[in-house]
Amino acid sequence: MSSIYLQCIEETCGQRQDAKRDEYACAACGGLIEVKYDFDPFDPEELRRTWHQRRLSGEPIDRSGVWRFRELLPFIDSSTRIVSLSEGSTPLVGTRHTGWWAGPVHLTIKHQGNNPTGSFKDLGMTACITRALARGVRMVACASTGNTSSSMAAYAGRAGIRALLFVPYRQISAAKLAQALDFGAIVVEVGSTFDEAFELLRQIAPELGLYLVNSVNPFRIEGQKTIVAEMLEQRAWRPPDYIVVPGGNLGNASAIGKGLRELKTLGFIEKVPRIVVVQAAGANPFYRMLTAGSRDLIAVESPSTEATAIRIGHPANWKKARRVLEWTDGFCESVSDEEIFEAKSVLAEDGVGCEPASASTVAGVRKLVRAGKIERHADVVAVLTGHQLKDTEYVMRHRSESQESRQRLRAEPSLDALRRQLETVLAVPAP
Repeated sequence: MSSIYLQCIEETCGQRQDAKRDEYACAACGGLIEVKYDFDPFDPEELRRTWHQRRLSGEPIDRSGVWRFRELLPFIDSSTRIVSLSEGSTPLVGTRHTGWWAGPVHLTIKHQGNNPTGSFKDLGMTACITRALARGVRMVACASTGNTSSSMAAYAGRAGIRALLFVPYRQISAAKLAQALDFGAIVVEVGSTFDEAFELLRQIAPELGLYLVNSVNPFRIEGQKTIVAEMLEQRAWRPPDYIVVPGGNLGNASAIGKGLRELKTLGFIEKVPRIVVVQAAGANPFYRMLTAGSRDLIAVESPSTEATAIRIGHPANWKKARRVLEWTDGFCESVSDEEIFEAKSVLAEDGVGCEPASASTVAGVRKLVRAGKIERHADVVAVLTGHQLKDTEYVMRHRSESQESRQRLRAEPSLDALRRQLETVLAVPAP
């Protein structure tokens, strides 16, 4: 049976810790830790067939796009109660129009907005809450710009665990806040940024005995890494040239990199895609660091972007993400809010809806192709992290008066009045 341990990611430390401990940082140096495995040998071809056959199963654990790949998550055993909402199994969608606009590139979309609570966070939360339940945790907590909060609240409710949420005051969308409240979370509005709320939570968590489920919790990363197994299975195990992700707290980039490394080590793939992180221009500390050639993060003290899901000035996982970009020969880009909105509008023309932060990936691809960093006609998978209805206020704010007049009509309740309105917009002559 595969064995598990925790290990500090710092090269100068690398200390191992007992996996039975619930730690978010190395006890020796304070660095980030990750879950590591000594995997038992197995035949990749046989395991591919097993994973594929589970798609036909009626068992709840097999309907999950995370736990279907449970051989990659051997921190559970047969006695563990899995906390699942059938997360994962999200579509890989072709985008002919958007791909031409962005490149042209061969662009497919891995749409994580199709998860139970509408974001990629569900992949990590099913693993993290399963771990919490197995450890006898009574209350989980997170700081959030919105998606983590709704996911945590849903999975905690499923597990029968209380959920405590710290959010920056009036800095998350009403839709995301409503989700968390609907699932029964206790919400504390504190500070003006995610970073401030998160720092306060980390300080008070030991005092209150809270189990943190932000992406500093290494078991969150374990669930999220399965996106690449599912993505590659959908592509008949042919890796793309690039995988592009939005960059907020950088847990997603860290998880995808970890998943790719394990799949390559275990013999599932030979080629490794280049990972590209895209940040919003008003919240781009990772981009600033890499552009400046610095080995230390250049934090943004007052991050500002309408893409609220990535409005983070001091991402906790920057060291893990930097390691991923170095290993995959990847890079980072920064795009304006205007570029994000344009990309979101183009995706909508392809019938693909997403929250603003998700569209940063497509905006980044377009910018990188024009800069010659991504070659024309490259094979690109862009990860969309959140559902279109996560931030409806954004859509309404950006509808121009001309669009409003074409798309929203008001007519008196009579056929004549209705005909007059439709004639104006649709140029249909009255009979």
